[in-house]
Amino acid sequence: MLSAAERLFRDRGFGATTVRQVAADAAVSTGTVMSVGDKDALLVAIFDSWIDAVHRARTDDQDEPSVAPLPTGTKPSRAASTAAGTAAGTSVDTAMALFEPFIRYFALDEALSREYAAIIVRGAHESAIFQNLALSLIAEITEVLARAGLNDADAGRGGARGVYFSYLGILMTVSHGTFRESDALNELREAIGFVLAHEGEKE
Repeated sequence: MLSAAERLFRDRGFGATTVRQVAADAAVSTGTVMSVGDKDALLVAIFDSWIDAVHRARTDDQDEPSVAPLPTGTKPSRAASTAAGTAAGTSVDTAMALFEPFIRYFALDEALSREYAAIIVRGAHESAIFQNLALSLIAEITEVLARAGLNDADAGRGGARGVYFSYLGILMTVSHGTFRESDALNELREAIGFVLAHEGEKE
């Protein structure tokens, strides 16, 4: 049913699609569609389901590339600065890999993403992106930061939250068409690099 709704929303436009059309395309009753909610609820469910599927796929995949941690409790010397810079760059790449699927998905259809963002801002429907999915992503970010040498609990959690909220802001900006996909990715890369450098200096 959600697949049918998404296809119609993308092909015909969110505003032009009716619940009856979704029901007919999915070969279910209108009541079955309405059990999920109105069109707004359907759209939130579509985005949340896709985001959740990405998280579940990553949880099932135990072969993610690792990043060698820097020595704990020490700052890199001048002689190690090149190696540390390489490690930081690798950590940024690893963190970016967490976010790229979501940014690309939102950039896929700016009009539909704009509708989703508007629904979230209105607050009429809650999204898992701010609840359990947020916790999953923050945990993933924390792990990446730990691999980069930010093993202090406060630094890791604080840095992870900073990256996460930067990501949310950029994602909403993409939804409104202010950022192109490439610009959004570059902005997020800079934000992650800043957090790694800033939190690393505090340890």
